[in-house]
Amino acid sequence: MPKTEIRVPSGQVPVQAWADIKGAENHNLNVVLHAPTASALQRARNNARNLQKEMPDAEIRIVVNAEAVAAALDTADDGVDGMTWVCPNTLARLGRALREPLKLLPGAAVLELVRIQQAGWVYIRA
Repeated sequence: MPKTEIRVPSGQVPVQAWADIKGAENHNLNVVLHAPTASALQRARNNARNLQKEMPDAEIRIVVNAEAVAAALDTADDGVDGMTWVCPNTLARLGRALREPLKLLPGAAVLELVRIQQAGWVYIRA
């Protein structure tokens, strides 16, 4: 079968180039998904499920702060709640209690996001 030439619009990565950088599939993935809004939380939950399906060994954490905290408390998601970490500052400001299996961050979300990135985790804003 003849090789088909793929034309790539200016500024986009050709398919072959993407395959060349795809070597990350052999590495452990540590990903933190940041969700500061209710809609971002829904995207983060979907992203976490999709990533888990593609890379079952990936370490994934969802960090919620601001308005996403109330959304996480009010809407359970058994598939990803165990990997969801809540900002203690927002929780205190809301006067709400943490529900299981959600986890409480040891410090403010902004600080913990900096720390986890310094530890080499990949940050994605959902």
